[in-house]
Amino acid sequence: MKPGPRNLITDVGGLLVGNASDARLKSGVTVVLCDKPAVAAVQVLGGAPGTRETDLLEAHNTVQTIDAICLSGGSAYGLDAASGVQAALREMGRGFAVGPHLVPIVPAAILFDLTNGGDKDWGRYPPYRELGHTATLAAAADFATGTAGAGTGATTATFKGGIGSASTVLGSGVTVGALVAVNALGSPTIGPSRHFWAAAFEEGNEFGGLGLPQAIPAEARQPRTKLGGATAAPTNTTIAVIATDAVLTKAEARRLAISAHDGFSRALWPAHTALDGDLVFAIATGTSGRTVTLEGFIELCAAAASTMARAIARGVHDATPEAGDLVACWRDASDGQPR
Repeated sequence: MKPGPRNLITDVGGLLVGNASDARLKSGVTVVLCDKPAVAAVQVLGGAPGTRETDLLEAHNTVQTIDAICLSGGSAYGLDAASGVQAALREMGRGFAVGPHLVPIVPAAILFDLTNGGDKDWGRYPPYRELGHTATLAAAADFATGTAGAGTGATTATFKGGIGSASTVLGSGVTVGALVAVNALGSPTIGPSRHFWAAAFEEGNEFGGLGLPQAIPAEARQPRTKLGGATAAPTNTTIAVIATDAVLTKAEARRLAISAHDGFSRALWPAHTALDGDLVFAIATGTSGRTVTLEGFIELCAAAASTMARAIARGVHDATPEAGDLVACWRDASDGQPR
């Protein structure tokens, strides 16, 4: 296994990603755009999710494919972003045909970033619908990570969060990619150090190359969370997309999403708490034309977990400082406590 040429989710054929951010707001939107309608599923394991159009992703429900997935800041206000994505898709002539009408299918999830130091005095209507439209039109194979899109105002217990992405090409030729907005209650790093929990899966120096510490510090046994900190609960939720170019059913896509949650557990501690809305969407574009055997599917699911863990660490590693930040960036920290 090795990373794809971009080491981004867009190494999966048939996907583009667009970001839109508002620095004053300290928030934004990220859209995963499917070139053609794709099979999708979702798994929610956090206790405080905010979602739109997730019921239709159940294997027994009628609509089999989606046009895009929207990840947004803004808590429940951010669910408006999907309307902007729908508007852009409708302008493109995209959507599920219902008689003479086209209805773009855009499942969405949000994270809480309302108390991150940004100016949320937006007037009568929040800006997320327009941000969703802008992000859709910006969709491309290359996109910014770190302080961008839905990760613009994201934080964790120890450092700023952000948008992260990674990819893996299996020996079979199948590609799996991850995209994640990291805004966790818990910590991506081990105790007071800069070492990432996900270090065992790092490819090259994609998130600093520090590896694991020679010895796990005793402090690492105590979970580090935002509780009582500058960005105290409920300013949480890590939302993500795992994608593959393999041919999968909706049920198999659901299993892929479940497996990708293992990457949360490998990269964040604690994860899936009552104060996180942790969620993974899965997309199977089928562009490789490859189906997978049972053995191949197990390998694909394992790669989903490791790729997601890498994407989480990259989102934190790539974050950059902005005016008014309440949390330090990983890159600005010393080897001990964050400055």
